[in-house]
Amino acid sequence: MKRCPTCNRTFEEDWLAFCTQDGTTLIDESPAKKDEPPPTIMAPAPQPPAGGWQQPSGGLGSGQFQPQPLPPPPPANLVQPGGFGSGQFQPQQPGWQSPPPPFVQPPKQGIALASMICGLFSVTFGWCCYLGTITAPVAIGMGIYQLIQIKNKPDEVGGKPLAIVGIATGSLYFLVVAIIILIYGAAIMMGGIK
Repeated sequence: MKRCPTCNRTFEEDWLAFCTQDGTTLIDESPAKKDEPPPTIMAPAPQPPAGGWQQPSGGLGSGQFQPQPLPPPPPANLVQPGGFGSGQFQPQQPGWQSPPPPFVQPPKQGIALASMICGLFSVTFGWCCYLGTITAPVAIGMGIYQLIQIKNKPDEVGGKPLAIVGIATGSLYFLVVAIIILIYGAAIMMGGIK
């Protein structure tokens, strides 16, 4: 049972927190239960006996949880002044240590990189001795293969932009070659080149 301290109205609902008349916070007015034990009264702490008695260093309840003594310092022959570990090395205490962070392997993108390199080589230096006729199809093939691998295993394989650049530059080489062949063929048909 709850009661409003302002209007003294009582409410049977336990879920109410505020008075429905004036909005004042309700206070609990539940009758004392007969099977409840009486409240516990804390007695004052006993006086220490005369004669130099001292409380243990751990305080109240320090039976088995005594503070551990500090380990002795390392021997002087382990610390070399001015050398490696000049006084800053401290041996670690045994105990719980946080685990190392998980090693996240970066996605594999070697084939995509090779595709891009072959495609760029085809466009720039592939015109010498027609090397582009070899490197351009390799760039297109490796780029397509890498895109398929990226689609099948997106967590393990990466390098989508590199693969796309490889496919685009390899295709650009063949497009330029096709345009040159068409222009040369048209010139022969017109009779300009014999």
